Amino acid sequence: MERIGKYEIGRKLGAGATATVYLGRDSFANRDVAIKLIKPEVLNDAKEGRIHRNLLLNEASLAGKLVHPHIVQIYDAVVDPQQSYIVMEYVEGGTLEPYCDADGLLPFERIVELVFKCTRALGYANRMGVTHRDIKPANIMLTSAGGEVKISDFGAAIQVADTTRTQVVGVGSPAYMSPQQAQEMTLTHQTDIWSLGVVMYQLLTGRLPFQAANNYAMVYQICNAEVPPPSTFRAGTPPALDTIVARALQKELGTRYAEWDEFSHDLAQAFRKRELTARQSGFADSEKFETLRALPFFREFTDVEIWEATRFSRWETVAPDSVIMTDGEAGDSFGFLCEGELRVAKGGRTLNLLAPGECFGEMAVISRDGHVRGADVIAAAASKVVTIPGAALRSASEGCRMHFYEAFLDVLAQRLRRANISLSSS
Repeated sequence: MERIGKYEIGRKLGAGATATVYLGRDSFANRDVAIKLIKPEVLNDAKEGRIHRNLLLNEASLAGKLVHPHIVQIYDAVVDPQQSYIVMEYVEGGTLEPYCDADGLLPFERIVELVFKCTRALGYANRMGVTHRDIKPANIMLTSAGGEVKISDFGAAIQVADTTRTQVVGVGSPAYMSPQQAQEMTLTHQTDIWSLGVVMYQLLTGRLPFQAANNYAMVYQICNAEVPPPSTFRAGTPPALDTIVARALQKELGTRYAEWDEFSHDLAQAFRKRELTARQSGFADSEKFETLRALPFFREFTDVEIWEATRFSRWETVAPDSVIMTDGEAGDSFGFLCEGELRVAKGGRTLNLLAPGECFGEMAVISRDGHVRGADVIAAAASKVVTIPGAALRSASEGCRMHFYEAFLDVLAQRLRRANISLSSS
């Protein structure tokens, strides 16, 4: 049987640019292990060999040091010119990456549970003098049995005991870097707090908080751009989760969570306050899709674009006489009437009655003169209403956004046609 060191080798689990990971067997400890075999050419590379060697030594030095139920344990390490490898706890399962996709989002309570466990594990690592420095969905495992979270890959970690080797610049994943890491400043555990905030944002919304075409633009966004709250892109997101993410993603260290315990506490409080159940639980995703698919407004939308719209729309049933929009007030959202009847009024005078399928409030979103309502919109009967935030529309995919604006033009053309007919007959 093939072996790496004293370990029997089974199947290949995966491969990357710098290493191949195998399923192995430690017959002495009677357990399965994962063995990360480093490619020799990586360590011998004239340009980047030194960095990779330091990262390998860094991870190897953690063997036996981080023992926590939510951290992938490192059992053994060999750093040798002929054969270098890391022996780790074998985690049967996958990473969080599929759950950061808009089509695979987890329930709010599950997201909070996973992030809470990550805060506890990273807080433990921090107390042991270790800052991970490369927190991202690909480095957070989820076990097949029980769905437990396990943080992996501490190769880029900073260790208080040896900052000369571990404070290596140019490592990490740009989209998850804190402003301090992006600017190559001296780092503390607060850089991991930022990175976990980015992961939480992705788990909540299916998108990164910063969108950029290249790494340079990404760094600029991280250091300068404001982050829209997760509720902008996922209707029904509890306000408590918006607040938690906003604090984790504060650019200044003084306003970001200072300690992991603070992050953990706020997540636990969100559980205790029972704020995590989606407010639109009465509307199944299939019902939302079929409703939008049947509306003339969405005739030219692809199925993928309609699914996108269902994710960032807010659905509710309103009682008769409920005021949905108020004349003169600021507002950056528009809506559709699915069932019932809405009354459009100005100064108490009824201007129009809206039937199912019609949209309203879009002028405040598409106008260049500010998001101000031009009339009252009131429920004339019990009604089902869909609301879409303007910020979500502006950040939607190009195809989805284009079809919204084309449909708006069609709505305006129909209204102008009806107005001309009315004027000509008066």
